[in-house]
Amino acid sequence: MFRFFLYLCAVKRSLTILIILLFSAPIKLQAERPVLAFGDGERLEFTVSYRARMWPNTVVGDITLSVLEQQGLFTIVGRGRSRSFFRWFFDVNDTYTIVMDAETLRPLTYSERTRQGNRHFNADFKFDWDSMVVNTSWRNLNRHAENSYKTMPITEDCVDAVSLFYRLRNTDPATLRVGVPVPLNMVLRNSIRQTSYTFLGREVLNIPGVGRFNTFKFSVMLVTSGDETFQDGSRFYIWISDDLNRIPLQVQSPIRVGSVRIRLAGHSGLKHPLTSRIR
Repeated sequence: MFRFFLYLCAVKRSLTILIILLFSAPIKLQAERPVLAFGDGERLEFTVSYRARMWPNTVVGDITLSVLEQQGLFTIVGRGRSRSFFRWFFDVNDTYTIVMDAETLRPLTYSERTRQGNRHFNADFKFDWDSMVVNTSWRNLNRHAENSYKTMPITEDCVDAVSLFYRLRNTDPATLRVGVPVPLNMVLRNSIRQTSYTFLGREVLNIPGVGRFNTFKFSVMLVTSGDETFQDGSRFYIWISDDLNRIPLQVQSPIRVGSVRIRLAGHSGLKHPLTSRIR
């Protein structure tokens, strides 16, 4: 039981960071936006599993992503929750909400509400595209401290991790070059960090209980806001559906003890047929 507890502690913050990893689907945006890959009512469901040496792969949590379109805006909500059996060890209940312009796909606001055991944390970003700055604020509620604030200059390609995912889904895969790293700029709480992704090629992926898919496979360099479970500069892998939806099908990432894997478990409201599924 003690060994089991240690393994679970290593995953305690993994759900939060891996929600962000899911939103970092690495495909370069075209100059002219094609038909959107997503739309109002889309909902994606994922399972989060953990594996370590001498410990079998175990599903420990769930993630959902949902899209609502109203009055020219997309509101996108991501939620991560540990499963009831594991909440005695680590009670994770995180929510990420972003609002983005439905035409330009520019992010307007981002909010993060995370609860991991007794640790509660809030963060908010507001993008001012007229002034080309982003205003960020964050607070650790457990320390009863005042909010911290920072204003940072941005460029056209600066996005938060959530809107990055939905913006970059709308791309032409024909622009991808195998093995060539491509830089990205991501807004975090108090900095803008450069990361990169590399297209590794096409691959057939089998997801037990869901099906076999034609996919695009990428490796992505990881950047964090100081979480101790993941290491900056390490790489995770993501498989994206090879169809007009370009949804994430699987994410796999090493952590300090073992590895974490996210897999598609269900979907509804897709804008296009899921033609990447192999019959």
